[in-house]
Amino acid sequence: MSDLSPEMRMKINRHQMPTQDEHFRRSNFEEVALGYTMETAKKEAERCLQCKKPKCIQGCPVGVLIPQFIKALRAGDMLKAVELMKVKNNLPAICGRVCPQENQCEGKCILGRNGEPVAIGRLERFIGDFELVHRTCPPVRAPKTAKKAAVIGSGPSGLTCAVDLGREGHAVTLFESLHGPGGVLVYGIPEFRLPKKVVADEVNYAVECLGIQLKTDHVIGRSFTLNELVSEYDAVFLGTGAGLPSFMQIPGINLNGVMSANEFLTRVNLMKAYKFPEYDTPVKSGDRVAVIGAGNVAMDAARCSVRLQAIQGQQTGGQTGEVHIVYRRSKDEVPARQEEFRHAEEEGIIFDFLTSPIEIIGDEKGRVRALRCVRMELGSPDASGRRRPVRIAGSEFDLEIDTVIMALGTSPNPVVFVDAEGIERTKNGTAVADPETGRTKMKRVWAGGDVVTGAATVISAMGAGKRAAADINKFLKGEASWE
Repeated sequence: MSDLSPEMRMKINRHQMPTQDEHFRRSNFEEVALGYTMETAKKEAERCLQCKKPKCIQGCPVGVLIPQFIKALRAGDMLKAVELMKVKNNLPAICGRVCPQENQCEGKCILGRNGEPVAIGRLERFIGDFELVHRTCPPVRAPKTAKKAAVIGSGPSGLTCAVDLGREGHAVTLFESLHGPGGVLVYGIPEFRLPKKVVADEVNYAVECLGIQLKTDHVIGRSFTLNELVSEYDAVFLGTGAGLPSFMQIPGINLNGVMSANEFLTRVNLMKAYKFPEYDTPVKSGDRVAVIGAGNVAMDAARCSVRLQAIQGQQTGGQTGEVHIVYRRSKDEVPARQEEFRHAEEEGIIFDFLTSPIEIIGDEKGRVRALRCVRMELGSPDASGRRRPVRIAGSEFDLEIDTVIMALGTSPNPVVFVDAEGIERTKNGTAVADPETGRTKMKRVWAGGDVVTGAATVISAMGAGKRAAADINKFLKGEASWE
């Protein structure tokens, strides 16, 4: 099919990715999207027009060589496809699963103007999964230098920075506060979206090939301070993410049955609460759950709740309950990925749009009994460009609920900044860093990812880690001074 004209390519329909049946998947934590076969991947690759000025690359925060790897895949040259992918992307099996491609690379695809864009993310996942099995393109380390770099945090930005610095031959130590690497990829994203084996395989592959020293159970600000690391290492990169949850300041916030999405997802994902009692980390989903917010984290929390209810129902012989997503704007303003929103709808989650909580009501034992809400309508646009929700007078009502999960965003944990007076921070607690280089106001300290931007996407964090690594490398090689 490689001799097809552009006109013929434009007539090929986008190839859908098979998924688990929506009813069956409600009761398990196995991956929902099942991936392309080689045949389907090559057929989808045929749709690419190989534009002379590819806008898809412009839409990718790390600048993946998209037309080039697709062309190699189309020709059946998997080794070349992997090689081209890994020029820019160290974690393709992860990015192919969780990146919001519809707003980035696929959002720029020419085919998307009058139809559906090339399924770039699905092809990226296919290439990444192939590489995890066949190990055809291990990262190669340059001759060792005498320079040492400390990377704090093993999430997307930290991993990317560590790998890029390791490739340059620098001695890299990667610090992680949890007992295993991966950061938000492990504790924040459910198994049914991103299997933990995929994360472990991607991380271990890079760390082992490049000789990166991994130190888990190290909380910077407690185990070491930033100043202590600066005195020991030639460069320090801060990629600690944003793990401090936000709560609505409404009555009843301290009742039993109210939790942050961070706590809930950490128990489910990292501590595998869905495998209780095999893993002694139970978490009760509740019979009637309300998740506040409508971003990706809210979708993850709601979809985990549905599954826990189903599993608990199987164990007790009882019926499954209800899961609501309560969002103060309309369906059109939902910030979550389209795919995650669609999967949540398919799995029976109830969406209460134009609804805002004003109070959490408890029973005589201090447990959540109901969520008092008010109806909203959309007014004029606010600073974000979205129409501002306005309360409708007299529209209060109670939603019978026993569990409330807050998914309203996160900020950096302030413990990281203990003994780090040189780091300038915003009023939201994020570190101030140059967007192009990642340099902070503290000498020889760089920062990137959610610790700078607040909660954002995996690929944007990777882009920040990559830009910082490039500047750190120049600094360590004497090609750039600090001032």
